Amino acid sequence: MKPEVYILICSNSRYYIGSTGDLKRRLEEHKKGKTKATRHIRPVQLVFHQEFKSLIKARRAEQKLKNFKSAKILKKIIKDGMIKFVDE
Repeated sequence: MKPEVYILICSNSRYYIGSTGDLKRRLEEHKKGKTKATRHIRPVQLVFHQEFKSLIKARRAEQKLKNFKSAKILKKIIKDGMIKFVDE
């Protein structure tokens, strides 16, 4: 599996942004409440994911997304289906 950045929509209508080397495993952790950050805001639903060449690049993209702090920008990324501000 390639490293990925992902966005979840949580039961409180807020977004959770993460990155991982194994998206399937990570989603299961979120859904089963094994992730502290999303445990109390389940259910969660995957609304976006994008592959990267390395985990370092995925983590950088994750941090940039988290720094935006704007639902408008996240909604645009979800709609477009791609993060356009980073080099893959």
